Amino acid sequence: MTGKNVLCIMSDEHSRRVLGCYGNDTVSTPHLDRLAENGTLFENAYTNCPICVPARASFASGRHVGDIGNWDNAFPYHGENPGWGHRLIANGHRCDSIGKLHYRSSADPAGFSNEIMPLHVLDGTGDLQGMIRNPPPVRPSTKQLAADAGRGESSYTDYDRKIRDSAVEWLDEVAEKPPEKPWVAFVSFVCPHFPLVAPDEFYDLYDPADMPWPDLRSADEFPDHPFYRTLRHVQDYDDHFRDDDHRRIALAAYYGMVSFLDDNIGRLLEALDDKGLSEETVVLYTSDHGDNLGTRTMWGKSTMYEESAGVPLIMSGPGIARSSRVATPVSLVDFHQTVLEATGLGLDEADRERPGHSLLEIAEGAETDRTILCEYHAVGSVTGVFMVRWANYKYVHFVGQRPQLFDLQADPQERHDLALEAGHDEVLAEGERRLREICAPEAVNAKAFADQQARMEEFGGVEKVRNMGSYPYTPAPGEKPRYAGASGS
Repeated sequence: MTGKNVLCIMSDEHSRRVLGCYGNDTVSTPHLDRLAENGTLFENAYTNCPICVPARASFASGRHVGDIGNWDNAFPYHGENPGWGHRLIANGHRCDSIGKLHYRSSADPAGFSNEIMPLHVLDGTGDLQGMIRNPPPVRPSTKQLAADAGRGESSYTDYDRKIRDSAVEWLDEVAEKPPEKPWVAFVSFVCPHFPLVAPDEFYDLYDPADMPWPDLRSADEFPDHPFYRTLRHVQDYDDHFRDDDHRRIALAAYYGMVSFLDDNIGRLLEALDDKGLSEETVVLYTSDHGDNLGTRTMWGKSTMYEESAGVPLIMSGPGIARSSRVATPVSLVDFHQTVLEATGLGLDEADRERPGHSLLEIAEGAETDRTILCEYHAVGSVTGVFMVRWANYKYVHFVGQRPQLFDLQADPQERHDLALEAGHDEVLAEGERRLREICAPEAVNAKAFADQQARMEEFGGVEKVRNMGSYPYTPAPGEKPRYAGASGS
């Protein structure tokens, strides 16, 4: 295709299971549904790590977490592994960001010509306590998720409105004075990331009593796996709700935040139309990861289950098939080749050696037998976790612990771990083979632990880091962090 502009929209913590075009008949998301109707929806899209900083580093660089070493929220991206943005800028394209980045600092050459209203990790260091993994401490900040849940306004809803308005102004500017080459705008919202607080008009779309109830919540349905038992102990969000009515309020707030996000995206798409830019612009929508939303009594991200590791991914614009659905597995690293191809810049040899593949080509039938990788080395993980998805299978490898295996076609809710049943040795072996074609999990795991230990030593050692406490989310620009569990607090 000839070079087009690219409007790339990212949200934070949006489970694809809470989106109308992905089959949810409760949530109201008319604008994203229309985007999918006018374009192509990827049914099996994944983050490369189910936590913010590593996911966004993979997205920026087009490389896997184990390759770039952005292990957790204390290893923020700072442009040391150049990605699609660097290639565009070097070739004279305007490439701007508006909103959340969660990189280290605006002083770093992170691949944008301009960073407008950026949100970066706290103090340029991020969540240091999350590096403690052996054993990981219980996070006292988890109680804030339940405490916040409900209707109203938050620093995040205010920030998202400012991002929306700034992005509309940006589109006005490039419409009036078009750059010589196709431009790229990365617009990054923070909702529906907690705090679970939805503005009144969107919260009121949902009656808490009628909210779809999360699955697999009884004690005998919790995963029979040591990794998840530890993770659930550390990230004990669910324990802080008063009762099930309180949980339903939290779900209504999340759904309201998704509708709020959808409304903000709708205003961007309307501006794109009003300024006559739609016919020259490819629009991409995704999220950095999902949210468990009470399934298996877990909230937040950090798991390899579909609620957390799965993300929405929609692509629309000139030359892109309408009302199309693609089953081929894809992930955030695929944005590298996609953006470069969409803008007409094309791929060099180094681009082709990266793990991703152009979504434009995948949408046309290329690379149908793909293996995508998601990995996790962050908060609550006593060992490295590696998930590969191919065809209808998901294989999850825990270094030093037994694997999991799911057939997502037969069991989309991941109720039945086939690794616990006889007769699946060949599929388990195929999953491990595909994983080891991509990386050596033991070596990656060892490097993650070594790097985290070395970084904690920079800050005075494990005990000093432990006593720093934790905060429930990165504060919006101008907001002070709410520390919990800090020494002396």
